[in-house]
Amino acid sequence: MAIEQDGLSTSTEGSVFTEKGKLQTFLQAWPPLVILALAWLALMIFIAIFAPLLTPYDFMAVDVLARLKPPAFFGGAFNHILGTDQLGRDVLSRTLTSIRVSITVAICATMISTAIGVMLGFLAAYFRGWVDQVILTIVDAQLAMPFMIIAIAVLAFLGNSLTIFVMLLGLYGWEQVTRIARGLAISANTQGYAAAAREIGASPWRIYLRHILPNISATIVVAMTLNIPGVILLESSLSFLGIGLQPPQTSLGNMVGYGRDYIQSAPWIMLMPSAIIVITTLSVSIMGDWLRDRIDPTLK
Repeated sequence: MAIEQDGLSTSTEGSVFTEKGKLQTFLQAWPPLVILALAWLALMIFIAIFAPLLTPYDFMAVDVLARLKPPAFFGGAFNHILGTDQLGRDVLSRTLTSIRVSITVAICATMISTAIGVMLGFLAAYFRGWVDQVILTIVDAQLAMPFMIIAIAVLAFLGNSLTIFVMLLGLYGWEQVTRIARGLAISANTQGYAAAAREIGASPWRIYLRHILPNISATIVVAMTLNIPGVILLESSLSFLGIGLQPPQTSLGNMVGYGRDYIQSAPWIMLMPSAIIVITTLSVSIMGDWLRDRIDPTLK
């Protein structure tokens, strides 16, 4: 009987150690901070997709009789959970719509900048020589100029619309992607698969798009995730200054800009969008750093 009890206790301790080992392995692969960041980003994407179905009111609906109503947890009514702004518009509805607009603008602009960066990086890697030098000179010039001043000048000269705004933000961060794509493409050209494709007569476009790009896509995706926080903050800054998205369009930075005049009397107008901007950019940065640590072979 004693032997059976000892065997049972040993088996139980072994199972406990096995469970602890699995938990430690899981936490090493998926740190709690990364899980929280991923959950928040999933929530933001869900809101961006289904915002029209989630908003309790039209985000442009004005009710002057309900202006500057406090949120429910500040003593207000539950028909406006996050309160109303200076025109009586529902803050929750405007916040959900602003998330949709800001996330969409950030993703579209990041895809544009990534496409420009990859194209220029591949051109520099393929032609080398004076083409490479010209592209690197343009990259250095872009890095030397403050993009905020360029954006203000362009918006003041061309006017503002959603298309122009997205295209302008798409010119932010391409220089970093260009350097990454150029370096990876030059390295990939010396490897066996690219040389084999070249030997069998594959065209340069096929080599770069069908062979090199899929092999360096992981690093490019990491660069995209690290660029998204900058685009979100840039969009918020321009909208805060009043030269970003114009009414009736709304964004998180737009809400913060309008709420700054009521920060003492109605702070809830800008607190919620400000918190969302901070948490979203932090979550994207955490995910980008985690992906870089997982994918970059030089960090292993």
